[in-house]
Amino acid sequence: MWRSLRPLGRSAASGGYRRYAWTDADADCRLWFRMQAEARRLDVETDRNGNQWAWLGDPTAGGAVVTGSHLDSVPDGGAFDGPLGVVSSFAALDELRARGVSFKRPLAIVNFGDEEGARFGLACVGSRLTAGRLTKEQAYELRDGDGISLPQAMEAAGYDPDAIGPDPERLARIGAFVELHVEQGRALDLSGDPIGIASSIWPHGRWRYDFAGEANHAGTTRLVDRRDPMLTYAETVLAARREAELAGAVATFGKIAVEPNGVNAIPSLVRGWLDARAADQGALDAVVAGVETAARDYADRHGIDLTVVRESFTPVVDFSHALRDELSRILGDAAATTGTSGPSGPSGPSGKVPVLGTGAGHDAGILSESIPTAMLFVRNPTGVSHSPAEFAAEDDCLAGVRALADVLEELACR
Repeated sequence: MWRSLRPLGRSAASGGYRRYAWTDADADCRLWFRMQAEARRLDVETDRNGNQWAWLGDPTAGGAVVTGSHLDSVPDGGAFDGPLGVVSSFAALDELRARGVSFKRPLAIVNFGDEEGARFGLACVGSRLTAGRLTKEQAYELRDGDGISLPQAMEAAGYDPDAIGPDPERLARIGAFVELHVEQGRALDLSGDPIGIASSIWPHGRWRYDFAGEANHAGTTRLVDRRDPMLTYAETVLAARREAELAGAVATFGKIAVEPNGVNAIPSLVRGWLDARAADQGALDAVVAGVETAARDYADRHGIDLTVVRESFTPVVDFSHALRDELSRILGDAAATTGTSGPSGPSGPSGKVPVLGTGAGHDAGILSESIPTAMLFVRNPTGVSHSPAEFAAEDDCLAGVRALADVLEELACR
C-alpha cells in the first residue's frame, strides 16, 4: 500500500507532496482510496462534503466504529502526515481479518477532504462542514491563490457544491472515531515509546495581517520619505517570536504575499499570515494580543495602515476522557498479554502507553464536539513534520497498526 501511494502528488523538484484539494493529485489519491477499499470488499461512498467512506457492515445500523485520516498535504509536505493514518486503517482491517474476529458493529475507514487547508487557507474543511463548524455560505467565500472559489473547484472536479453542509444524520450513526497519526514532535522519541495516546489539542488559529504602505521607486526614494510596509511586517515577525517565548507558546508567520512584488519597488502591501498555538486559551490570547499591539505600534511609527482579520480559530480540544481511558486500558492489556512492551510494541520503557497533548490540529479535534473521538500517535524520531524530511520507522508504523487493530477489535468486535 505504501509503495503504491508514495508517488501520487509528489514533486520531483522538492521530494515533497502537493496533494491539494480538488486537484488532479487529489483525484489520484481518491482513486487510490477507492481501489484499496474495493480490494477489501468494502462499500465506498463519498458524502455531500467530499469525504470518502469505506464501510464494512450496514452504515445505517448505528454505533459504527470509524478510523482513518486524510490524504491531502501542505505545500511540499511529507509522506506520513495523514496518509499514515489511512494506510494503517486498511492494514489494521487486514490484521483483524487475519485474526478471524467477528464484527458486531459497522466499521468504516474515512478519508477526510481538504484537511490541511493548503489550497483555500482553512484547515479541516471536510470535517468542519460535516460537523456544522463551517457553514455553506462561509465555504462559498473560500478562494485559492488564483481566485478560484471552493464551489468552482469542486464542480471542476466533478462534485456538486450545492450539496455541501452539515451532516448530523451521518454523525449520529458513529459511536467512536479513532485517528492514527504520525507524531508532529519528538515527545515519543524522547520518552522511548513507539506509540502514544492524545490527551488534547492546543487552542490555535490563523490571523491575516495586511500592512498597507506606499509603492515607490527603490532606487530614488529617500529612506525618510518611505512608507515601507515590509519593515513593519519584519518587526512584527520578530515580535511574534518574542511573545511566543514569553508565553511558552508557538507563533509563526509562514506565508506572505507582497504587492507589487518587484525587486526594485517599495511594496504597497504586505500580507502575512500568523499561526499561533498555546497549551491553554489564556496563553494564546496573550500571544495574539501582544503581536497585534506590537504590530500597531510599528505601523503607527512608519505610517502604515494595518488591518488584522482572524481567519480561523479552534478552541482547546479535550478528547473524550472515557474513550481515551479505554484506549489506555486496551493497549495496556494487549502489552501485558502478548509481552510486546518495547521498541516494536505499543508501550515503551515504562510499560504504559504515554498520554500527550499536541499543538497540531486534526479532523478528530473538529469532530470531538459531535462524537467521541480519540487519537493514536506513532513515534517520529526527528520530530520533523510538514516537510519532505518527515519520517517514521517501519517497526513503529507496524506497532501502530497492531495498536489500532487492538483498539478496533475491542470497540467493534466485543
